[in-house]
Amino acid sequence: MTPVALAGKELFFDKTLSASKQMACATCHDPAHAYGPSDERAIALGGPHGTSPGVRAVPSIRYKEFTPGYADLLDNPDGISVPAPGGGFAWDGRASSLAEQAKAPLMSPFEMANASPADVVAELKASKSAESFVRAFGPNAFDNVETAFTDVTRAIQAFQIEDPSFHPYTSKFDLHERGDPAGAYTPAEERGLRVFVDPKKGNCGGCHLNGPGVGDGSSGMFTDYSFESIGVPRNAQIPANRDPRYNDLGVCGPLRTDRPQPKNEKTSPFCGLFKTPTLRNAATRHAFFHNGVIHSLEQAVRFYNTRDTMPEIWYPTVGGQRKAEPDAGFPLYGLVTVQYTGGVVQKYDDLPLPYRPNIDRQIPLDGRAARSTPPMTEQEVSDLVCFLETLTDDYRPGTPSGSGRCSD
Repeated sequence: MTPVALAGKELFFDKTLSASKQMACATCHDPAHAYGPSDERAIALGGPHGTSPGVRAVPSIRYKEFTPGYADLLDNPDGISVPAPGGGFAWDGRASSLAEQAKAPLMSPFEMANASPADVVAELKASKSAESFVRAFGPNAFDNVETAFTDVTRAIQAFQIEDPSFHPYTSKFDLHERGDPAGAYTPAEERGLRVFVDPKKGNCGGCHLNGPGVGDGSSGMFTDYSFESIGVPRNAQIPANRDPRYNDLGVCGPLRTDRPQPKNEKTSPFCGLFKTPTLRNAATRHAFFHNGVIHSLEQAVRFYNTRDTMPEIWYPTVGGQRKAEPDAGFPLYGLVTVQYTGGVVQKYDDLPLPYRPNIDRQIPLDGRAARSTPPMTEQEVSDLVCFLETLTDDYRPGTPSGSGRCSD
């Protein structure tokens, strides 16, 4: 690696750059967990004392090197879809580069919580990372605070670009794409791939391919960098959500401020839209979507499959009568495991009514009637999860995936 990237590596792991002296970039972006969080919490704790809760789930920062800058009308890499909001870094795309993205946690009051760029530079100058920083940027590296702070973010960006651990391409999928016999799919994984690309089943490729299709070498990022609104349920575990007036609306705020929510609450095409993440290493995660409300890959797939056909297992019911015991066959894989008679399901409970026209209507989230047949069968759900597990890095040939259920 270059001296700049080596300096960035030290900065990435340096906790002294936080107000609490307890948090580094690697605290939330753990290299042992695909540069994502190491625990099951929906949000991380940070701030001056390490006790301030965040408002969004921590994303993995692997495979970011091809992410374009944000544009309201970004050309979709599938060559078919019309231009739409896409690109950028963070859940709302507000950063245009990895370097710009690095500024956010350094200054965020609920992350590393520095009061100013000058504080970051002062902490760095007194830290163990100062020597490598000077080697990278010269003996006058600290003379100008603004330049030094920019160089901090440039160094972190260089580390992410130059270190192979941020883009290892060591999954079973990668072996398969290279024609390595060790990457041969099992029957379940093959079936899952078909579900993934089938526009009438999983239709995952509608947002998670960045080229014409799996198998042609152009789809390796498993995101088209677009923004979607899918009506994710409100997460009551996020303290900010205890205020019913608070809404995280993605591209139109509150963390992003250049596409603000209209004051008259008329429809804005940006409200409720969040970045489509890569599906690489999704099976290693424990918190899904921007608010971390879903806690397993299988549960995430089931949300897509039954959000519309069984909304009562994903959203709260108001005014109903709770059953002492759920009926036989009532699914327990949702967020709501209590069955009600009567009442009204509060569907899309985390998105204000004026912005619900922004919700994506692609299969499987196509708005089909409650109690109708979901797009995927139970077998197809299982097979799809099996295929998605092939996207996990550090694959060891011969190791069974999916606890053995993916071998048939």
